[in-house]
Amino acid sequence: MSQGTAIFPPIRDRAVLSELDALAARHRAASGLGMQVLAALGDSTETLLGKLPARVRDRLQGATEAALDNAFAAAAVSRGVMADRSDWVNTALATAMGAAGGLGGLPGALAELPLTVTVLLRAIQGIAQEHGFDPADEAVRIECLAVFASAGPMVEDDGTDMGLVTAKLTITGASLQALIAKVAPRLSVALGQKLAAQATPVLGAIAGAAINYSFTSYYQDIARVHFGLKRLALSHDLDEGFLREDLRARISTRR
Repeated sequence: MSQGTAIFPPIRDRAVLSELDALAARHRAASGLGMQVLAALGDSTETLLGKLPARVRDRLQGATEAALDNAFAAAAVSRGVMADRSDWVNTALATAMGAAGGLGGLPGALAELPLTVTVLLRAIQGIAQEHGFDPADEAVRIECLAVFASAGPMVEDDGTDMGLVTAKLTITGASLQALIAKVAPRLSVALGQKLAAQATPVLGAIAGAAINYSFTSYYQDIARVHFGLKRLALSHDLDEGFLREDLRARISTRR
């Protein structure tokens, strides 16, 4: 054992164990829903991405990074004039936006993409506040962005531990930009698949509505897992990293 390695006793508190089980179940349900929607569209991820014009694929990561960056500014302004909405309202709004974007084919989907990212971020921020965290705090803003590191239900998790990345960053405006740069490549894959599915008008409207419904449901559930775990650690004075490892084990062993 290396010097400084912490060893934590097994969790025996029934309330904590029950909450971890509930968080694991929510995580599994969120991932399962997204994969079902993708399967219903009838395309593999590689086929979807291949439908995009090369010029769009080449600019997708930069567009995703810009969408994330602009979403923080837009979400901050909107929080000052509009109260947080319920999950079903966020889902309905994003679904309607996806349908409208898809109706316009690829140009419409490209115009709709940053708006959808902003709605998703607002939903995540609202869930953070629901769990007792201030979305205006720089550290919480980074945690909200870390939720996007899950990349969405149309991308298989590659095991990237963004929690570890955020823990190593100094909480500053520059660190937020650094994390945006790390999240954008993974999120751009999910958004690229979304754009490709919306590329055909009319059919794209149906796909856009289905994907946005899936995205919003997924990210709201993942945000509740993310901030639920943080709240659990704080309320029971437990190490968050230790709880995260326990949660991972519960998710992987009960699929």
